[in-house]
Amino acid sequence: MGCVYSRSCIGQVCIPKDARVKQVENVRGSEIGVFSPAHAEGQDDQVQDLNQLSFGRDTEAGIKRLSRVSAQFIPPDGGKTVRVPSENYEMRYSFLSQRGYYPDALDKANQDSFCIHTPFGTDANDHFFGVFDGHGEFGAECSQFVKRKLCENLLRSSRFHVDPVEACHAAFLTTNSQLHADSLDDSMSGTTAITVLVRGRTIYVANTGDSRAVIAQKKGKDLVAVDLSIDQTPFRTDELERVKLCGARVLTLDQIEGLKNPDVQCWGTEEDDDGDPPRLWVQNGMYPGTAFTRSLGDSLAETIGVVANPEIVVLELTPEYPFFVVASDGVFEFLSSQTVVDMVALHKDPRDACAAIVAESYRLWLQYETRTDDITIIVVHVNGLNDVTGAGASPGPTMTPSAPQVVELNGSESPATMSFNSRNHRVRHDVSRTRLRAIESSLEGGNAWVPPSPAHRKTWEEEAHIERALHDHFLFRKLTDSQCQVLLDCMQRVEVQAGDIVVQQE
Repeated sequence: MGCVYSRSCIGQVCIPKDARVKQVENVRGSEIGVFSPAHAEGQDDQVQDLNQLSFGRDTEAGIKRLSRVSAQFIPPDGGKTVRVPSENYEMRYSFLSQRGYYPDALDKANQDSFCIHTPFGTDANDHFFGVFDGHGEFGAECSQFVKRKLCENLLRSSRFHVDPVEACHAAFLTTNSQLHADSLDDSMSGTTAITVLVRGRTIYVANTGDSRAVIAQKKGKDLVAVDLSIDQTPFRTDELERVKLCGARVLTLDQIEGLKNPDVQCWGTEEDDDGDPPRLWVQNGMYPGTAFTRSLGDSLAETIGVVANPEIVVLELTPEYPFFVVASDGVFEFLSSQTVVDMVALHKDPRDACAAIVAESYRLWLQYETRTDDITIIVVHVNGLNDVTGAGASPGPTMTPSAPQVVELNGSESPATMSFNSRNHRVRHDVSRTRLRAIESSLEGGNAWVPPSPAHRKTWEEEAHIERALHDHFLFRKLTDSQCQVLLDCMQRVEVQAGDIVVQQE
């Protein structure tokens, strides 16, 4: 997929922060407060024709509604069904966000956030889903800021009902400018953003960063994963060249630390990076070290090409698309898009699909790393959508099977479209070097562990006691039977006296 702006304007996104702050002052000064709405959720009988919309009144009613529904995302049954009246179909959705496990920071906040607005604004045919993956010291705050402001800016846009692509693009850039100008320190903090706007049977996917949206497509008896976004990382040749033109050095941590030749600009793919992906650095410094090439916030990284410009994909829904998924990279680090689609297909209830995918993602993180990332996912089932060429359809040319189209905003009045042929890299399947070091340091003398002989195996009472201890500890609850057996064999009986030190952490 190409860059969403022409090379002639690359320099314009690398302006100093002071200039950006001055540019956004007028925007902030005209912001409208958010208040509790007067009407109840679910009143979708007031849908107006586009030609009769009053942008000022209608937009503010939608913005007021955002603050109220933000706290109502957890329905009692774990899922919710909403109708799209203009196309007479339903969407059933659920979600789950799991805080990451960080051994050195057990109380670290979940920096992921998400939003679901059904409907989005006051039109019952508009629905909005978004996932925001914060990073850095103030990543959680940046994620929450963008989640709130992006929706407000989108609804405020005078182009929202006329040209959703242009409105989404402008909302991302405005939100980024507001984050820069806010008192929140975004110099080394920020967030990615992946959003899906459903309008009738058309979906608009806007992506900045390395979170992802995927849709399932029926092909015969199979369900095939179709990526609706492509991760924006240095693994992409177009993104690599773009940030280099903006002055970024692109090196892995091993290259920065002198363990590998920095002149070798060949990192393979994400499936074999050993947890050490290429990162972006300023020319004469050891920062910011971002592994993505686009984000909101990250004002220091913006000077070397890390921009907020979203890549936007437009897709017409048909009966061949039964569901779509929006998730943070905590899901896709070790699970491919196809695996995620296969797992969703196993569950009728999207709530169960969310739980299964988060659990598997968490397990794989602990298998290959010494920590886990924050993990957030939204699953949306599309039910009852009829083909426009079916009975009762108005006469006209038949529709060919829809395919995602990426829209490139390059400064022209009419955005260009091009085929969506890119694919995300395969998932990682190697143990990270940090994890390998942890395993090696746990082996006495650095020798490979060998199971004890049968003569020294534990009694069934000892094994039952160990199994209970493993089951009560959250780190070991997802182990398979064979993995539990390995742990049982590893453990040795040690006689101790009162006051002896059994385990000491340095």
